[in-house]
Amino acid sequence: MTVVDPATGEKLRKKVKSAERHGKVKRWRARYVDPNGVERTAAFAVKADAQRFLDGDVTTKVVSGTWVDPDRSAVLFAVVAEKWFATKKLRKPKTVAGYRSLLDRLVIPRWGRTPLRDIEFEDVQAWVVTLSESGGYRFKGQGLSASRVIQAYQVLDQVLRFAIKAKRLAVNPAEEIDLPQKSPAERRYLTHRQVLEVALGSGRFRTLVFVLAYTGIRFGEAIALRRSDVDLDRRRIMISRSATYVVGQGIVQTDTKNHTSRSVPVPRFLVDQLTSYLDGRDRESLVFEGRHGGHLPLGEFRWAFDQAVSATGLDGLVPHGLRHTAASLAISAGANIKVVQKMLGHKTATLTLDLYGHLFDDDLDPVADAMHQGALAAADSLRTDMTAEEADKHDNGDLPAVS
Repeated sequence: MTVVDPATGEKLRKKVKSAERHGKVKRWRARYVDPNGVERTAAFAVKADAQRFLDGDVTTKVVSGTWVDPDRSAVLFAVVAEKWFATKKLRKPKTVAGYRSLLDRLVIPRWGRTPLRDIEFEDVQAWVVTLSESGGYRFKGQGLSASRVIQAYQVLDQVLRFAIKAKRLAVNPAEEIDLPQKSPAERRYLTHRQVLEVALGSGRFRTLVFVLAYTGIRFGEAIALRRSDVDLDRRRIMISRSATYVVGQGIVQTDTKNHTSRSVPVPRFLVDQLTSYLDGRDRESLVFEGRHGGHLPLGEFRWAFDQAVSATGLDGLVPHGLRHTAASLAISAGANIKVVQKMLGHKTATLTLDLYGHLFDDDLDPVADAMHQGALAAADSLRTDMTAEEADKHDNGDLPAVS
């Protein structure tokens, strides 16, 4: 049996009874020509199954362009995963290291020796549940956090998407997987007094605590600062770099998280502190150095910071909490959402609103009061311009009255 493409006249597939297989279990052979012009066959025990294979699986996929070479989809997941990983080498070192860790610890141990075509939706869903409940196939015990499970799934999903683009898979078996819900992280917002107490308790890192709490820059951005980035006359700090620890590489300096530069304002009291703190530094010296020189390690800072936090009764506060505090203090000082976005270096104002929008609730009453005063001023102005007859007409309370 032969099927011909009516548009091109090209022979798509045909099914014949195989003489050499006659009398054996799989006696029917479905034969078709793939888009590359290569003749392919598949054996079936029943004629109807061979026909369905040709009518449904093959013809539809060939005509729609979703057909995938069976040889290419037979490759092991680990092979494609390494090809995908090789395309990520231009990402930031920490991101690349994160991908490597997820692949080696969670993804490849489960899927590495599985052919792409054998990965099924239900197996992926079961894997996600297993990671949440017992930690996976390599690390049995306590389940992983929702964040870690989602990260592992995202790596698997990205590899499979890469396989689709490489014409190794027709569809992604990891689509529409139910993922665990991340619990919203509790944010700590310090008062001015609490910031002062933590700063004073942090010893030689006092100025760094003030910078983090009153400018909102990230710790990695702070330890990458050079003396030339601090403009004391303009009361500005220029953020253009970030430094972070990468496993196997130490502290690595790159550009900022969003690959952009920004200028953040510095309160006057902090300008005075920075003036004394930076006295005698050359332009290229680091603002916040480690005790052995070079970039300040987070662990070295945490040793002093955690003690200060404990002494002030703020147990649980982490350095990133100072960034949240900066947002809170700026909003309390009257900064609008665009100013806070620019100060924090968020990509969009929507992200800033998602994180800190609830802090603007305290502004509702002052806004209502200001609108009240505006209405009263307009009413007084209108009364002044009215004739006595018009004023009497509105004495029934149509206009806002002074209270």
